[in-house]
Amino acid sequence: MMNFFTCLLLGFVIASSGSIVPSFLNLTVVKFSLKSGRKSAFYLIGGFATVLFFQANIGAYLSSVLMKNSEYITTIQKIGIGVLILLSINFFRLHFMSKGHKQKEEINKSKAYLHGLGMSLLNTFAIPFYFTSISLLIGLDYFEYSFLNSLYFSIGSTAGSFSLYALFATVASKIEHRLAFIATKMDFILGCLTGVVGIGNFIYLL
Repeated sequence: MMNFFTCLLLGFVIASSGSIVPSFLNLTVVKFSLKSGRKSAFYLIGGFATVLFFQANIGAYLSSVLMKNSEYITTIQKIGIGVLILLSINFFRLHFMSKGHKQKEEINKSKAYLHGLGMSLLNTFAIPFYFTSISLLIGLDYFEYSFLNSLYFSIGSTAGSFSLYALFATVASKIEHRLAFIATKMDFILGCLTGVVGIGNFIYLL
């Protein structure tokens, strides 16, 4: 039972720490909350959390495999760089095609959830993040990979990510008047963020 709570807590803390760092996921939550309201943003977060649960499981499994086959990590990084550059281009396209700040438009909950699924699947940070975090925990003897431990860790990480993203959505709606200018530049900010990370990873590989 203690092992259950330990893995749950580790997953919650690691996911919360990762989610609080500016990324295109939490910035998308803010954008979605401002544009479509907090309710739609929660369905978006639900889509994020669904995918993140499986990504945490995959990251945990890979931590026990890729540490012995490091050449695969480089391949994953190359694919991730390509996705980040494409995302950056798309965000810049959205920014320059937009016609200023739009009125709130409630988005269907299923559409918001599917949008969350799609965005989270494009999040190339998640699996390497969990792989690195869990590998570190294994090295420090805080975590031992097994199916159940991975499951408990994933449940905790899902709860941690959902909590942080929900906080972003709630805060964004409460200080909307202070974020009006930022809201009109959100796609530009997202484009810069994904572009910088993609280019940084490319330079690192070189």
